[in-house]
Amino acid sequence: MIRAIGLVEFNSISKGIESADIMLKAAQVEALVCRTVCPGKFIAMVGGDVAAVESAVKAGVNQGSQAVVDRFVLPNVHDSVYQAITGVTQVTDIKALGIIETFSLGSLIVAADIAVKAAEVELLEIRLGLAIGGKAFVTLCGDVGAVKAAVEAGAGSASEKGLLVNRVVIPSPSKQLIPHLL
Repeated sequence: MIRAIGLVEFNSISKGIESADIMLKAAQVEALVCRTVCPGKFIAMVGGDVAAVESAVKAGVNQGSQAVVDRFVLPNVHDSVYQAITGVTQVTDIKALGIIETFSLGSLIVAADIAVKAAEVELLEIRLGLAIGGKAFVTLCGDVGAVKAAVEAGAGSASEKGLLVNRVVIPSPSKQLIPHLL
């Protein structure tokens, strides 16, 4: 069971790969995502117990130095966050759709975790910087009130860092739109 996740986002692919190696050697963590993202960045996400994840992220930040764009450690991460990152969430009924869009991948994952903990919503997908100019977004669903509360809570964290692009709540989205989002 993954109790915490941590991520370091780099503006250099080579420095990101080198730092990911250091992160994985620094503590007993599991590599969750280590890959390039647009526009020419690299992310290293690890999971494990809180102390190990903190140690790995610190090592990655130290190694990455000036190439670090963003970073975080999420202790007690909500179970649905990793499922939404890997795209394995299955939802059949969407009463309201919420979207949070950010300039950095790290800020989006933190926003998604805050959103899903703030109200009774389901995360559909966390899209991380591939073919979208390095931005990231999360889609979530639930009752209109819950979606509004979750989107406001999650967007607030990204906004505080100056990394919020936009947030949207769509009550009763078109049935024709849903298959294109999943």
